[in-house]
Amino acid sequence: MTSEKVAQYGRLEPMLAALEALVRCESPSDDLGACRSVVTLASDIATRVLGVPAQIKEIEGRPVFWWGAETPDVVILAHLDTVWPVGSYQPIWEIKGDVLRGPGTFDMKAGFIQALYALKGIEGSVALIATTDEETGSHCSKALIKEVSSKAKAVLVLEASLDGKVKTGRKGTAMYQIAVHGLASHAGLEPEKGVNSTTEIAHIILKLSALENSEHGTTVVPTLLSSGNTTNTVPDLATLDIDARSFSQSELERVDREIRTLVAENPNARIEVTGGLNRPPLQPSSTQALYERAEKVAAAIGMPALGSAEVGGASDGNFAAAAGAQVLDGLGAVGGGAHAPHEWVSISSMQPRSDFLHAFIKDLLT
Repeated sequence: MTSEKVAQYGRLEPMLAALEALVRCESPSDDLGACRSVVTLASDIATRVLGVPAQIKEIEGRPVFWWGAETPDVVILAHLDTVWPVGSYQPIWEIKGDVLRGPGTFDMKAGFIQALYALKGIEGSVALIATTDEETGSHCSKALIKEVSSKAKAVLVLEASLDGKVKTGRKGTAMYQIAVHGLASHAGLEPEKGVNSTTEIAHIILKLSALENSEHGTTVVPTLLSSGNTTNTVPDLATLDIDARSFSQSELERVDREIRTLVAENPNARIEVTGGLNRPPLQPSSTQALYERAEKVAAAIGMPALGSAEVGGASDGNFAAAAGAQVLDGLGAVGGGAHAPHEWVSISSMQPRSDFLHAFIKDLLT
């Protein structure tokens, strides 16, 4: 960072320098080597900021950053993986005025840095834990998250805010892949002898749209689709990925049953379903107490009201709540564009959000 930027951002400069290093260390979830590198870097940054390195734990073959108590009363949850393949987000670091852009800045490396600086001067039973498989469903880390959360008095999730608002409710999620097995034949000479997997997957997509329920915010979204291998061949295999979400667990279970009992239009086609329920919904009953306490802390330090929102995206806070913990989510960055090429963070919000988190942690530890 240039001396001009140092003068411009003052005491924010160390936070921005740490964040820049973390962002430049790209860490897509499916690149295990990159995830190991970012956790090692995060531990080095923790040593510089807090004077004590983090532990680097191995959980089912994946690295986890763990700074602080082994059985903490206050858990601060974060993740260091991103959705961006290495080199896919350009420029990798850019500042224009108050807007900072880069892969994983908003979701959620800025939140991690804010949490790290919030811990300066904190004494007590607290831990900052950052996983590396959140973006792919936390399949390796969810047992750890549930275990540590079940023993904690409070779990604070540093996922990004919604325009500054904390998140008091989240949809639950389910992820599926449907494979339709057909029969190949020549598309020109004898298409009638084939079983067209593309046609079958098209019927399934239409059936999925009928499963949605706006009353409960239930969405069933076809995402990745693949079928066939040559233009002149009736395709014998089609695959479809599905993202299902709802504020209601019973709705997720209904959708699960419907997907698992799909019937092919052509009796000679075979449907195979993999995947299933992932994160349960985060209900306001698990967040209300901490939200009210957070607003009192914000008022006490002269900060504007936080505000709250219920959102469609899920996080590891869903797992923490399912373990019986009191949770507050969305305490991280202010900005926008998660998973999008315009992902950004408001620089001017970083220090106030970190200062608030410091005060909130101290209040929870008293």
